[in-house]
Amino acid sequence: MSSEFLFFFFFFSPHSSPLHTLELLLGFLLLTTVFGLWLTPGGLAWAISRAKARTRTAIPGPSGLPLLGLAPTFAGPLAHRTLAALSNTFNATPLMAFSVGSTRFVVSSSPRTAREILGSPAFADRPAKESARELLFHRAMGFAPCGDYWRSLRRVSALHLFSPRRLAGLEGLRREIGLEMMEKISGENGEVEVRGVLHFGALKNVMMSVFGKWGDAMELEGLVREGYEVLGMFNWSDHFPGLGWMDLQGVRRRSRDLGERVGVFVGKIVEENRMIKRDDHNQCFLDVLLDLEENRLDDSDMIALLWEMVFRGTDTVAILLEWILARMILHPDIQTKAQHEIDTVIGANATAITDPDLAKLPYLQAIVKETLRMHPPGPLLSWARLAIHDTRVGQHFVPAGTTAMVNMWAITHDEKVWTEPTRFRPERFVEEDVAITGSDLRLAPFGSGRRVCPGKAMGLATVHLWLAQLLRTFRWSASSNYGVDLSECLKLSMEMKHPLVCKAIPRKKNND
Repeated sequence: MSSEFLFFFFFFSPHSSPLHTLELLLGFLLLTTVFGLWLTPGGLAWAISRAKARTRTAIPGPSGLPLLGLAPTFAGPLAHRTLAALSNTFNATPLMAFSVGSTRFVVSSSPRTAREILGSPAFADRPAKESARELLFHRAMGFAPCGDYWRSLRRVSALHLFSPRRLAGLEGLRREIGLEMMEKISGENGEVEVRGVLHFGALKNVMMSVFGKWGDAMELEGLVREGYEVLGMFNWSDHFPGLGWMDLQGVRRRSRDLGERVGVFVGKIVEENRMIKRDDHNQCFLDVLLDLEENRLDDSDMIALLWEMVFRGTDTVAILLEWILARMILHPDIQTKAQHEIDTVIGANATAITDPDLAKLPYLQAIVKETLRMHPPGPLLSWARLAIHDTRVGQHFVPAGTTAMVNMWAITHDEKVWTEPTRFRPERFVEEDVAITGSDLRLAPFGSGRRVCPGKAMGLATVHLWLAQLLRTFRWSASSNYGVDLSECLKLSMEMKHPLVCKAIPRKKNND
């Protein structure tokens, strides 16, 4: 039966009244319009935007599902891989457009356009999800709009928490916490689930650095874990405004409740520290904030900044070290080479590994870089950017309000960018010194531009020291009951889907 006959039958049947025929015709036209918009490159949100802008230039990209766009992709655990595959399919590696409900997205899978996005003042802000606002992050560095307030937060943090002087002053704390982790691992009778131990160490490290105390750690750990879960959820209400009032997933309720509990918990610590006067040598970050004369923050803003420091400072270190240990088990030759380097540089009689020692361990640093390349903790640079005004990326027009992302996983697994990208080979970073702090967009795990992660130096110093201690103290091998599963799960960060359980065999008696 031809389409012309179907059209005539349904709309001009002699049994239909003129009013019924008109209703069917209008319905057909509406359906045709909606599907016509949906089928345009980038999907419905982009089609509506182009219609308003009266422009026919389209960024290539998938239409996705009707109304939903690529929402199901972001609700799953492997969005970075799906977007990488779609970018290749649509020949849209430099820039691809897609829709998630009413939200317009562009994603770069190329170092060149990644640099344009991350370095452009047009993408100075971040889109604040509902959960981020309820969890106070809109008043902290992560989501605060670019402006005087945000610059003030960056200045205070750079001077008083992430400065080279502060980093050197916290070396002893990092070392002692590393030793505590070695003791905990030794007490596990040979097999250990490393995620719990690493998370404990990372949480204590950041809590002592920020608050100067380790009390109430269990309560704080619960707050941090729930925060990861809520902020890492795909909230349908963020992209489908009509669903917002229903709060179908309970994100608003959970986030608001958690934000209130965080305010009480951190506020109590702030009040306690007001009563304590420490000398400059023993001051924590909170003490510094309380003593500031310039750039003084009120209590609500101080609570938001402190909470963000603890929240962001715990996750990445633990996740990265777990990936590294998994790779050491799968590549025992690389593990042996790193241990030989440590033994040679540190020496058998040394009582401790120091930060100056770490600078003499290029192969260990190469292992960290290669793991960041293979398993970037934020493969979509999770804290995405928002176009604050109309702009262009390459030859493409990007309207204000568009969310822009960089698929760092796609870049680090692109054979046009990296030789043998699927092979774990730390030697590539010994042969070529690649900066990973944001200047080289082939590998920028901490972001780049004005929104680059301010704690990148502290995070790397912690990972390097603890990895050296872990490899010097133990030989790592697969568990008798568990293998090493490199399956990924993208939440707030890209975690191992199944926690690593392995053997930690003491290598020799030493104090580090």
